[in-house]
Amino acid sequence: MQITKAGEYGVLGLIALSRRPFGDVVMIDVLCEEESVPKSFLGKIFQNLSKSGLVGSTRGSGGGFYLARPASDITVLEILESIEGPIALQRCLEIDVGCEHSRGCALCGLLAEAQERMKEVFAGTSLATLAGRHLPNGLVQQARLVRNPKISVSASEAAVAPESEASPLSPSLN
Repeated sequence: MQITKAGEYGVLGLIALSRRPFGDVVMIDVLCEEESVPKSFLGKIFQNLSKSGLVGSTRGSGGGFYLARPASDITVLEILESIEGPIALQRCLEIDVGCEHSRGCALCGLLAEAQERMKEVFAGTSLATLAGRHLPNGLVQQARLVRNPKISVSASEAAVAPESEASPLSPSLN
């Protein structure tokens, strides 16, 4: 199983939304800029998150998205399964597929155990906890440009920045 870009962007968008006071409505453009994610893609993802009841939306000039529940009450598992569907490490562990080798199969048993542990980690991690550990990619890039306007930093470069470069930014972003 691999988390898709949709899953990744959805979590990042919700992290950005969770940094606001509960109930604040935020335009999708703002969330995309903070996390360096494509606007059209995140908009579609948030429509799905709205259908699953994790976010709400308002239309009009002051429109945008808001968290439907406090970030501390939303788990990473809920987010990922709202976007990706039920998590299954292997096809044989999907509910409606089954596997002809599942009875007594050591591999299926091991994969089922690994899947349950992974789901426990995701279910035991709230959006608020994840947000507390996260530096917004777009803001990291903006801070680097302010420090040295001649440097252009891509999203992938910002994600793998060495500790020595990233740590001076931390106090100013929190």
